[in-house]
Amino acid sequence: MEEKKRIESKRGTRASDLFSSFYNLSNRKRSTRVSNLLLNSKIVNSKRSQVTIFVIIALVIVGFAVLIYVFYPKISATFGFGAQSPQADLESCIEKNFQEKVSIISSQGGSLNPKNYFLYKGDKIEYLCYTEEYYKTCVMQKPLIKNSVEAEIKNGIKDKFNECVVNLKSNFEKKGYAVSMSGGDFGIELLPKRVVINIDKQITLRKGEDVQSFGGDKKKLSVVFNNNLYELTSIASSILNSEATYGDAETTIYMDFYHDLKVEKYKQTDGTKIYILTDRNDGNKFKFATRSVAWPPGYGLNV
Repeated sequence: MEEKKRIESKRGTRASDLFSSFYNLSNRKRSTRVSNLLLNSKIVNSKRSQVTIFVIIALVIVGFAVLIYVFYPKISATFGFGAQSPQADLESCIEKNFQEKVSIISSQGGSLNPKNYFLYKGDKIEYLCYTEEYYKTCVMQKPLIKNSVEAEIKNGIKDKFNECVVNLKSNFEKKGYAVSMSGGDFGIELLPKRVVINIDKQITLRKGEDVQSFGGDKKKLSVVFNNNLYELTSIASSILNSEATYGDAETTIYMDFYHDLKVEKYKQTDGTKIYILTDRNDGNKFKFATRSVAWPPGYGLNV
């Protein structure tokens, strides 16, 4: 009996040891998992913090760069670190006069002072294709309408341009700069969506050891104004070619092809036609007159 009790006691002890070992092993595994989870959580949070810091630093750098880009010209001009480009002063000085002259030229067939014109609603609209005879197609009055408009704009703003150049020199001298200029002429160029004033002039500014040059052969000075006169005169040229060849032009063709363009044609009793080209986006217009294959009074349809 005693031997049997000893054997059962040993079995109980072994079972107890096995249970204890299993329990301890289970607790260690559980503790290890918890530790790993906490460690992974810390790593993830650390990475997120690093990413957040990098994003903040990047935003600060970008914002600082934007501020420098926007305000550096004014700051440098104020504290003597450099001079603002003369282009900005010329543009602000000449802009109003430029817009006024372009508006007049556009409403009068490309001329500041029309000579051969039709008076339409108080506007003197230049004939760009004309014949005084009946039944005959018109003759182009200004075959190179783009070049003609460029010349008219230049003629219209030249006095103001010269005035702005004098004011520019005076303004920089008031800021303590020694100013020297060479050259002096300028030209007008119609380009897609813009009109460019190309300035054939070199301007050198000196203040102490600071010397800055603008213009010259390497980099021309220019002033740019947003305007679609290039597109409008191109359409006008096409219409004029049709008038000179066939005696008329079909307006709907242009509107079908250029959806932002409105083309109006108003026939007058003497055979004159008034064309009005309008950009639907900004309202800019170009008007001109033609007289081609006109019929004597009482003949044909003048509607």
